[in-house]
Amino acid sequence: MTSKMLIRWGSLVVLVLVLVAVFIRLGEWQLDRLEERRAMNALVELHAQQDPVPYEQVMNRIMTDEDQWQPVTITGTYTGETFHVGYRNQGATGSEVLSVMEAHDGRHVLVDRGFIPRPAGAPDPDPPEAPPGEVTVTGYVQRDERGRDSAITPHEFHIRLIDSEAISQWLGRDLVNGYVTVTESSPADDPMLEPIALPELDDEGPHESYAWQWFAFTLIAVVGVVVLIRADIRDRRKAQRRKEQREARAEAEAEAGAPVGS
Repeated sequence: MTSKMLIRWGSLVVLVLVLVAVFIRLGEWQLDRLEERRAMNALVELHAQQDPVPYEQVMNRIMTDEDQWQPVTITGTYTGETFHVGYRNQGATGSEVLSVMEAHDGRHVLVDRGFIPRPAGAPDPDPPEAPPGEVTVTGYVQRDERGRDSAITPHEFHIRLIDSEAISQWLGRDLVNGYVTVTESSPADDPMLEPIALPELDDEGPHESYAWQWFAFTLIAVVGVVVLIRADIRDRRKAQRRKEQREARAEAEAEAGAPVGS
């Protein structure tokens, strides 16, 4: 066994150990995502069973994951400032309509009034005007969405992600942190608006299958390096036997061809 071969095997083992560590970490990360999804589903189910409360009882601080999907009610008037939230999906591609409401307590709240599917081959429809006068909406609390500045900063009342702080800065007006997705409105809103659906509680996503895939890659990598090293050893032994056989034949031929009495 040569030093060159040992170096090659050592390098291969180190590479596989690095890959194994990465694969295991990715598998654990998918399992963590699965637990997060299960926790979110449990939270949604818990909050969906609660009765709506006045929004100010909940939206009086920075909204977090734990605050999401709590049912609340708001009474106020829409200010007329409406944002087109693009690149949304709810069984179909479309957009959401986000309006500013001045609540009865004088604070301003972002209200996601609903989803509008985009007709095939056509641009997103213009957001409909909000109902005039005093409006009472029931909906679910949502925390701010996170993303690049280009996605959360409005451009001519167009955004891709809803972030109350970024919109507040753009409007030059204080807004309540987070926003509310509407399920009911009195008076009723435009019929083209579809309520934002709750997450699918029986859907845990692909995280568990992805985790098992990464763990399978780990096993494949370990088995693969063992197979390669064993094949190397086998080939080396075969080469050594062939060399010995050639030497034996050469020695026998040399003895057979030697002069008698030599």
